[in-house]
Formats: sequence, structure tokens, C-alpha cells
Amino acid sequence: MLGYLIDMDGVIYRGGHLIPGADRFIRGLRDADIPFLFLTNNSQRTRRDVAVKLGRLGIDVEEEHVFTCAMATARYLARQKPGGTAFVIGEGGLLTALHQNGFSIVDKDPDYVVVGEGRTLNFELAEAAMGMILGGARLIATNMDPNCPTQHGSRPGCGAIVAMLEAAAGVKAFSVGKPSPVMLRAARKELGLSTDQTIVIGDTMETDILGGVQLGYKTILVLSGGTRREDLARYAFGPDRVVDSIASLDPSELERELAADVLLEAAR
Repeated sequence: MLGYLIDMDGVIYRGGHLIPGADRFIRGLRDADIPFLFLTNNSQRTRRDVAVKLGRLGIDVEEEHVFTCAMATARYLARQKPGGTAFVIGEGGLLTALHQNGFSIVDKDPDYVVVGEGRTLNFELAEAAMGMILGGARLIATNMDPNCPTQHGSRPGCGAIVAMLEAAAGVKAFSVGKPSPVMLRAARKELGLSTDQTIVIGDTMETDILGGVQLGYKTILVLSGGTRREDLARYAFGPDRVVDSIASLDPSELERELAADVLLEAAR
């Protein structure tokens, strides 16, 4: 049995609009009882919020089908320091995930400074975070995406905020979100899959495809998001398959074709 780790923006929807055929593909997975998770590097929303957004676009899923970089970050930190403390630059999804994993949010002497997406950043917050990092708090990024897509374009993302703190404090952040193996391995284990059973579908070479390639997963690049076919020549790695959109994929055919690929590789 194969399973899927599926990016959302650029794969399932673009802006506030469903990509044609995405709902049919997800319905095919559900009808065939094929395991899947939606992966997002956006830490703002809780998994329930994401599931509701998908539902309004016509994708009928439960919150258990959603895996966010905020969840991955909180679980990672809970393993590193159970019952730890964090100063957070971010919004509800990140705060909720940290609380659910036993972390306390503080504004003095934290174990970690944790940075996610947010629209409330100001220089006072940045100055406070810098002081805590210089005082010994470790800098954690939910992801290193330099910008964040919105319905009206893009805004500075988590990576841009982290880059400022790195430069100011002279430290390097540890990032948990895609393409980090921390998030992609945790998502695979959430589905109970092995490496050779896992397929990543994404529209971004630097996150979805790179992360999948590094972990030995099968990768499918869709061209319905931010990557064009001619861009592929710039990369020293590549996806196993390139399609115009997720609507070009059929879960049953993919299972047969990729199973045949695995058998062919084993015979070499």
C-alpha cells in the first residue's frame, strides 16, 4: 500500500480557488482507503482550521488528515525538552500546538525562541527575541520559507523573520518544516508507512521535492503552482514524475505504476 504526503497551496488550491480536479483525486484516495496527509509550512492555522478551509473548497477531510509545521515543531521540542518554555513570534496554530505538547509560553528566560508566520511582528518583539537568544535561548524556525502566499500576493514569511534574528544575534536557527527530515519523517510515521511506500506531491522544488528526494521518497512535481517545467534544468535533483496538475493523477494507476518501478529497481 502506498501513501501520500500532499502539499496544499499550488497543489490543491491557489489563492482562494480550488485547482480543478483536486477534489476528485482526494475523493479517489478516500474511496480506495489510501492513507494521506496534507502538509503545510504555514504555522498560523491549527489543523482543524485547515480542515475547515479545505471543506469550504470542496475537499471533505478530517483534521487528522492535516499535518502542519507547527505540529512538527511542537512535537520535536517536546522530545528535546519535555515541559519546556518558549517565547513565540507567531499565531494561533503555533501557540496551540506548543500548548498541546506540554510547552508553556513565557516572555522571560525561555528555553527556546520559536518563530512562525505572523502578521503581528514589530520591532519590540524582534528586540525582545534577540535579547533572549543572546541570553541563551535556542532559536527554532517552524520553516525557512522566505515569503508566504496570500490571496493578494505574498508577504514576508517565517524565513525572512528568522534571517533578521540570525543576522542580529549571530546564531543559526534550527528549522523543522519542509524540507527538513524532521517534519517529513514524522508525517510518514504518522501514516505508518515505510520509506518506499511514501509519495510526496508538491509544487515547489526547494521544499516538497527536495525533502522527498533527501529521504528516498517517491516525488511528483505538479506545475499548477510556482514551478515551471523549464525551471527544472536549474536543479541538481529532480522529481520522479512531473505532471500539469494533480488532476492528471489517478491513485489506482499510480499504485500499479510505482509498484512496477520498485520491482524494476530491485531487479537491477
